[in-house]
Amino acid sequence: MVKILVIGAGRSTSSLIGYLLKKASAYNWQVTVADSNLSLAQERVKNYSHAEAVTFDVSNAVEREAFIKANDFVISMLPANMHGDVARDCVRLGRHIATASYVSNDMRELDAEARAKGLLLLNEIGLDPGIDHASAMKIIHDLKAKGATITSFKSYCGGLVAPESNDNPWGYKFSWNPRNVVLAGQSTAQYLHNGEIKFIPYNRLFNQIETIEVDGFGKFDAYANRDSIGYKEPYGLNNVKTLLRGTLREEGYCKAWNVFVKLGLTDDTSKIHNTSNMTYTDLLSSFLPQGSGSVKQRLKQFVGFGWSKDIEEKMEYLELFNNKKIKLNEGTPAQLLQSLLEEKWKLKHGDKDMIVMQHLFEYTLNGKTHQLNSSLVVIGDDEDHTAMAKTVGLPLAITVKNFLTGQFKLSGVQIPIVKEIYEPLLKELEEYQIVFNETH
Repeated sequence: MVKILVIGAGRSTSSLIGYLLKKASAYNWQVTVADSNLSLAQERVKNYSHAEAVTFDVSNAVEREAFIKANDFVISMLPANMHGDVARDCVRLGRHIATASYVSNDMRELDAEARAKGLLLLNEIGLDPGIDHASAMKIIHDLKAKGATITSFKSYCGGLVAPESNDNPWGYKFSWNPRNVVLAGQSTAQYLHNGEIKFIPYNRLFNQIETIEVDGFGKFDAYANRDSIGYKEPYGLNNVKTLLRGTLREEGYCKAWNVFVKLGLTDDTSKIHNTSNMTYTDLLSSFLPQGSGSVKQRLKQFVGFGWSKDIEEKMEYLELFNNKKIKLNEGTPAQLLQSLLEEKWKLKHGDKDMIVMQHLFEYTLNGKTHQLNSSLVVIGDDEDHTAMAKTVGLPLAITVKNFLTGQFKLSGVQIPIVKEIYEPLLKELEEYQIVFNETH
């Protein structure tokens, strides 16, 4: 019997855990779901055999070691900054580990030891990163096999709200970790454009955007995401002149979000105390320069020429001018903003989310220039079985299954850019209607 430990039972795990539990009997797996919230873990495993739900404090080193030691494969669905201790324990104790997060320095430092022990450190095997790598690499390898030279590659992805559930002016609801949304983009983005390295600091990120159109779903804001240049070598794009990975939001979102950035309301470094005695109007006023007039008038003056009726509507929807009470007693500006957004951007009963991904390739073949667009749209079932949960959880679960059943044998730090991983993954994802449409 193979014992699998899933650490974390949050909003992105429903499809991951469901897949593992449905396969557990056929493959003789025992699946343990561990979370600090026992009732949440129990909800994930109910009605399944070969499953157990436990409460788990990942910061407790003794408890963490005992759980890892009792299992063969660990799947960490913790926040990205919490994988390190788990991964170090896994390598020391001889256990494989998989995450959907970007490869961290902690993981890189464990690579040599993991390879020596024959242990898999699987990362970036969710949606973005994950499906984006797998689908892009299939196209890249196919084009290279034809003798093509890829000169430009842009890849965009966004977790959005489905059109039928889009009932707020922001066009956004949370389908994954709200904290990550509030803190998005706070490291300088870097990418290649026509052979030149370009940087976009956080204070310009949501102003310096592109517009991306997806057939049947309209136009979206696109802003640069993290370090795109770092994928030039792993993708084998030695001759590429333009390389950009970006995030999608509903059209108009970025200009409005930039107001919060400009004000400092996304800062997560300083804490404000006694905020339960304040309203969000008070908070907004405290971040505005001194001046006369209402808070709305002062905000309008602060934003200047960038102000619009669209931005005003978005701010009014969040009740920033209505003296809405702050529920937290203290918190960073980012935490206070997150608390408000979790209330206003919550998926309601029956709501559906939407995943949109698009790859844009330009390449030369036989002396001619070509363009290839590859697009993916996935609509969720409801507020629990979301498109986000499907597209994050299924690639992870499928690839763990493929490894445990011997479909590939790799060790050390791996991401889904090799055929052994991405070919069977993409093929099985089609069974779940996760399919890319290509136009040339």
